[in-house]
Amino acid sequence: MDKLTSMLVFTKVAKAGSFAAAAKELGLSRAMATKHVMQLENGLGIRLLNRTTRNLNLTEVGAVYLERCRQILDDMEEMELAVTRLQTEPRGLLKVSATPFFGSYHLIPAISAYMEVYPDVHVDLTLQTSYVDLIEEGFDLAIQLDELQDSSLIARSLGTSQRVVCGSPAYFKKFGTPKSPEELRNHNCLVNLSLAPRDQWQFNIPGGETMTIKVQGTLQANVADALRIAALSGLGLVILPTYMVGQDIRKSRLQAVLTEYVPAPLEIHAVYPHRKHLSAKVRTFVDFLHDRFHPKPYWEEWAQDQLQEA
Repeated sequence: MDKLTSMLVFTKVAKAGSFAAAAKELGLSRAMATKHVMQLENGLGIRLLNRTTRNLNLTEVGAVYLERCRQILDDMEEMELAVTRLQTEPRGLLKVSATPFFGSYHLIPAISAYMEVYPDVHVDLTLQTSYVDLIEEGFDLAIQLDELQDSSLIARSLGTSQRVVCGSPAYFKKFGTPKSPEELRNHNCLVNLSLAPRDQWQFNIPGGETMTIKVQGTLQANVADALRIAALSGLGLVILPTYMVGQDIRKSRLQAVLTEYVPAPLEIHAVYPHRKHLSAKVRTFVDFLHDRFHPKPYWEEWAQDQLQEA
């Protein structure tokens, strides 16, 4: 029997919770569906499903194998789709959502370069800080920062952005430079109201552990760029990703501190509703962004020299 077919049958059985239902969906007999799963179990030498007269449940190893089967089948489907669409030219309206700063400073230049290659694609870009329901609001894709909001979406990593604590040279000259995360309690820390928890900054410490510092300051704002501008004016310290402050650090308008305690980087993804029958415009645009920002985004290069010296 074809192993990929057996893997497909197994995924359908696991989803339906029934050999009969899976067999009906695939146009097979129940006996044949059972035979496919048994062949996988015999080949692996493990039990994938626990069967009773009333229930059918995945074993612990069966659950792990199911996820790998789904990934392999999705990859196979995506590969076949890519091959069959080699001659398809991207065209039409591409609706994209992104956060205001990333969209304005990084996505717009990328869109401009992309449209030079694919002039038949027109882009409708919406910049907003709130979560986007791609299907409900009719977007083809969104650029999402940090943790993924919806596990049902397909996500393609575009890179990362290191978070850094920084302030203006004038601020450090007046108030001193913190040497450890604990010293932030004695500094004016500008708080981002759009994050939760808004007044707690997390750091990595030697040994792989994390440390959370409760901070406070004289300014709070719900838009990160407002805090960046306040930091540039010398008002206080901020913790922001390098895609926002990399250029400021490069030009010495801001100075990074506590770099040995850097918190976890910000993950950047392109997310879209499905990979099946993915349009050429979405596929090529996501590929274009991936190639533009990988393997190391340019905003990390902007800040690298000072981060290494700090």
